[in-house]
Amino acid sequence: MREPVDLRRQRILAAVQARGTARVRDLADELQVSVVTVRRDVEELTREGRLRRGHGVVRSTLPSPDAPPAGAAAAGDRVAVVVPVRHSYLNETLHGARTVLEEAGVRIALHLAPQASGAERPLVERALADGARGLLIAPRWRGRAEEEADHEWLAALGVPTVLMERRPWRGSALHALDSVCSDHWYGAHLAVEHLVGLGHRRIVFATRHDSPTARSLRAAFAEVAQAHPLVEQWAWALIAPEAGADGPYSADETAELPALMRKMGATAAVLHGDVDALMIVQRLAEEAVRVPQDCSVVAYDDVVAGLGSPPLTAVSPPKTEVGRMAAELLLQRLSEAPGSRPGRRVELLPRLMVRGSADRPAV
Repeated sequence: MREPVDLRRQRILAAVQARGTARVRDLADELQVSVVTVRRDVEELTREGRLRRGHGVVRSTLPSPDAPPAGAAAAGDRVAVVVPVRHSYLNETLHGARTVLEEAGVRIALHLAPQASGAERPLVERALADGARGLLIAPRWRGRAEEEADHEWLAALGVPTVLMERRPWRGSALHALDSVCSDHWYGAHLAVEHLVGLGHRRIVFATRHDSPTARSLRAAFAEVAQAHPLVEQWAWALIAPEAGADGPYSADETAELPALMRKMGATAAVLHGDVDALMIVQRLAEEAVRVPQDCSVVAYDDVVAGLGSPPLTAVSPPKTEVGRMAAELLLQRLSEAPGSRPGRRVELLPRLMVRGSADRPAV
């Protein structure tokens, strides 16, 4: 199913704002559309004053920070930022980090990790060889085995390192590593409380399971729903067949969402992330299931949830603030003696953005 134009343009805007400058061809590759399509989108965003065009490149219209103080670059103040390619959620986190680092006069070496197991390690090694003094990183970690394979080398880098939107396992080699992330348990709590408050008692949670955030969400939804005295029945399922990496999964966990909801008499669903949620709403419409009249929906991520029809109520993790705080923590580490202060694990609370996709269940 083709991606909506508004959604694609929002992703282009987020990507350019996060990086400051981007090549049209790179954007086309990331969005998996033609260069001509991206050029048309860029022309429209430029006409709206949201982007600036150059020869083959696109620039953000956000104000540029003042020039860094003389000698900053010569002092070797450069940090590497490693994030997955084609990850709109982390574009906002990257934008927050970039703003803080540029305001501090620190040069950024951005590395985009391809969708392959172990892709981050060679990028980090190259960045350190090029003189990076610190690292902000959000590994893809599609499965728990991939995550565990990165623990030892990440813990032994020897430069200040901050994980963004990643929570180290307790007792692992990364336990003492600095990290800044969203409190996804609280996000799950917000979604469930909102639906229960509207009168819903049977809820389906459809999420991904191929990232640390997705796995945290599954565990959080299970814990919150199991403990809630007003939730009569709940189930978890993969939001799409390709969204799981740590199976095997049961038949219900891989069932089509409309069929699973009919089976258990569910009147509401929480869906992760935004793009998958928008696609599910379209699929429900094709089966004559109306949102919110027949089924209430809450999305999780809030990158583009508000562009849906209807606009989706969504849990909104503090994506930009995660990046800002991670960068501030890294700058602090760069300015102090190694080991002079204990490691920090910072969690920021999501918010619930109430829109038009959730209502009281039909009687």
